[in-house]
Amino acid sequence: MLQGIRSEKLSRRSFLVTTGAVSVAVAFGSLPETASAAGPFAPNAWVTIGEDGIVTIVPPAVEMGQGVQTSLPLILAEELDVDWSKVRLAATPDNDKVYGNPAFRDQLTTVGSFAVTGYYEKLRLAGAQARAILLANAAEAWGVPVAELITEPGMVVHAKSDHKISYGDLAKTAKVPDPLPQITPANLKATSQFRLIGKDVPRLDTPAKVNGTAKFGIDTQLPDMLYAAIRYPSVQYQKPEQIDDNAAKAVKGVVKVVALPAGVGVIAETIEAARKAKDALKVTWSAAPAQTYANEQILGDYSAIAADWNQPGVEMLNKGDAATAIRGAAKVLTADFFSEHVSHVCMEPLNATVKVDGDRVETWSGNQSPTNMKILAARAAGTTPDKVTVHTALLGGGFGRKTDGDELFQTTLLAKAVAGRPVKMIWSREDDIMNDKFRPLTAQHVEVGLDASGNIVGWRHRIVNESYFARVMPPDLFARVKQDRVSGGGGEMSYAVPNHRVEWVRAARGVDVGAWRGIAAGYTKFAIETLIDEIAALQGMDPVAYRIAMLKDDPRAAAVVKTVADMANWGQKRQSRALGIAYSDALRSHTAAVAEVSVDEASGQIKVHHIWAAVDAGLAVQPKNIVGQIESAMTFGLGAALIEQITVKNGVVQETNFHEYRIMRMSDMPLMDVKVISTDNKPTGIGEAGVPVVAPAIANGVALLTGKRLRHLPMTPDRVKRGLA
Repeated sequence: MLQGIRSEKLSRRSFLVTTGAVSVAVAFGSLPETASAAGPFAPNAWVTIGEDGIVTIVPPAVEMGQGVQTSLPLILAEELDVDWSKVRLAATPDNDKVYGNPAFRDQLTTVGSFAVTGYYEKLRLAGAQARAILLANAAEAWGVPVAELITEPGMVVHAKSDHKISYGDLAKTAKVPDPLPQITPANLKATSQFRLIGKDVPRLDTPAKVNGTAKFGIDTQLPDMLYAAIRYPSVQYQKPEQIDDNAAKAVKGVVKVVALPAGVGVIAETIEAARKAKDALKVTWSAAPAQTYANEQILGDYSAIAADWNQPGVEMLNKGDAATAIRGAAKVLTADFFSEHVSHVCMEPLNATVKVDGDRVETWSGNQSPTNMKILAARAAGTTPDKVTVHTALLGGGFGRKTDGDELFQTTLLAKAVAGRPVKMIWSREDDIMNDKFRPLTAQHVEVGLDASGNIVGWRHRIVNESYFARVMPPDLFARVKQDRVSGGGGEMSYAVPNHRVEWVRAARGVDVGAWRGIAAGYTKFAIETLIDEIAALQGMDPVAYRIAMLKDDPRAAAVVKTVADMANWGQKRQSRALGIAYSDALRSHTAAVAEVSVDEASGQIKVHHIWAAVDAGLAVQPKNIVGQIESAMTFGLGAALIEQITVKNGVVQETNFHEYRIMRMSDMPLMDVKVISTDNKPTGIGEAGVPVVAPAIANGVALLTGKRLRHLPMTPDRVKRGLA
C-alpha cells in the first residue's frame, strides 16, 4: 500500500500543456466542482484511472470504422505508459474548447484524414503530463527525487529501493500537484522507446461490433420516443406550396404533420405509421433552379468554361509563369477530363434523435462533427449552442456525408413541434441516395507545354464544378476565402514542373455537392497521373522510371513509386493483361498503386485483377490498420473508377437504391497487397489516401493494352467501347 499520500478534495481547474511556442489549454470539463481523489483519479481532462487499474481515455474523434478510437487513445497511452489491456473508452465528447482538433481550427470534426495528424502531439503531451503527475505523487509518498523514478506499463518503479506501485493503487490517494508539471515536446519519448505506437494492438471497438453490443446512432432508444418521416421533393430546393394532409392524419398513430423548408414531416407513435402517413401526403411543390439539371448538358457547359482561360477563375496554385511557358513550348498537350456524381451510400443511412425541452436540446446520432451538430441544432431550435448536448454514437460509415447534419437539423425542427418528447428519424435507402450531397460533377481542362526534348516547361489546369464550401460556409466568409479545397482541390503535385498554374471555377447549377472520400484528389489526380503517363510515352520512357526522375526532389515520393513497382514485378510481361501505375501526394501522404487490368474490347468491360499499393504516411501508428484503410479507400476508388454514378434528369435523381446504384461486390474485387513504409516523419492522413491512385492506375493500364486514353469517370463499358472505337 502506498503511504504518505493524503486523500483530499480537488477543486475544478484548468491547466496548460506547453508545446514550445504553442500552449494548449485543457480543462477538467466534466468533473464536478469538487471530486474526491478516492474515486477515479483524473490527472487531466483526457484520462481517468480507477482503483482497479482501468485507464479510461477520452477519444476526441468519431469512430466510423477507420479505427481512430484505437489510434488516438493509443498515442496517449504510449506516453502515459499503460498496459493496453487495461484501456477503455470514454464517450465521444462534444466540448470543442477542450477536445477540438488543432489541425481543424479546434473543432470537433473528423474529416479530411486530419485526426491522427491533428491530435498526435496534443495527445502525447496529455499522456506525458498525466504520467508526470503519477510520478510526482509516487515521489512525494516515497520521499525520493522524481528523477529516480521510471514507469513500466501500468506501474511506477523506484529501482534503488525496489519499490513498485500500480497506477490503480496510486489512484486511490493521488492528487493533482500544484504547480502542475510543465510538459514540452522535449519531454516526450524517443521513437525507439515506443511500446505501443507502431505496433499492431487489438482495436478497442472490435469486441462490441462482433458481439452485437455496439451502439450506432440508428440504435438509439429513449422513453416516450416518437418517430418521424419526411416527404422530400423530387428536385432540390423545391418547397411545399400546398399540402393535403387529410389522408396522412387519418393514419392511426399520427401525432402531427409539419411543413418544413425542405419538405413535409410526419410525427407518429411508430416508424411504420410515420412512413405510411408520409406516403399518403399530397404536396404541390414550387419551382426550383435544378429543374433543368441534366448531367450531360451540365458537363458540356463545364467543359466550355474549363477550356476558356479568359473566364475568371480562382487561383489555387501559381508557380512561375505557366501561360508564357506554354506559349513558347515546342509542343502543347491538351486534354479534357470528366467525372460524374457519386453517392456516399453509408451502410447506416442518415438518422437522428432529438429532444427539445424549452431552450435545451439533446441530440443522439452518428455524426462526424459534434461542433457542427451543436450549431445546427441550436439554429433549428432557436437557442444557443451552449444549451445543446450532442451524444455521438458509432457511425456505420461517414465518408464526409455525416458532417452536413441536414437530417439532424430537420429532426430538431420536428422535435420542437412536440416539445418534451424525443423524436427519431431514420432515412430510407431511397431518402439517403436521392437526398445525398454527391461528389461534384466535374470537368477539367489541362494544357502541358513541352520543349523540343519532351521536357515539361509549363502546366495549366482548370477545374470546374459546384462548391462545397459555398454551401457550408457563411457567405461573407466564403467571399473572403474564395478557394474550395474540397471541390477544387489545388492540383498540387510533387513532380519537378517549373511553371504550374491551377484555377478553379465555381459553376452553380442548383444541385448541392458534398465532401466524398478522397475529395477533389479523386478526380484531379486522375487527370494529372494519366497525363504523366502520356508524357512518359511521348519521351519513350518507362512510366515508373519517368515518375522517379520527375520526383528527384522528393525522395519519399520516389520511394513509394519504386516500392510498388517492385511489389508488382513491374518489368514482367502479362498475357492479355497490362500494369498501370499512379502516384498521389494527396492528404499529405505519399501513395502509389499498380493495377493489373484486362479489357474485353467487345463488351467494353474492364477487369481489375490485382492492385498493389505502397504508402508512406509518416510514422505508422498502427500499421495493420493503415493496410485496412488503404484497402477500404481503394475499394471506394474502384467503384468511382468503374461503375458508380448518379444520373440527374430534369433535376430528378434517377438512382434510388442498390439495384440501380451499383457498388463493388465481393465478386468484383481484385486481390490487394499493401506495403506500409513507416518513416520518422509526423503521421499524415490515411483514411482517404488510397482513393486518388486507383482510377489513373487502371486507365494507364488500359492505355498500355489498347493504345487509347480514357478520360471520363466512371469507365463504364459503354464509355470504354466509345473510347476504343
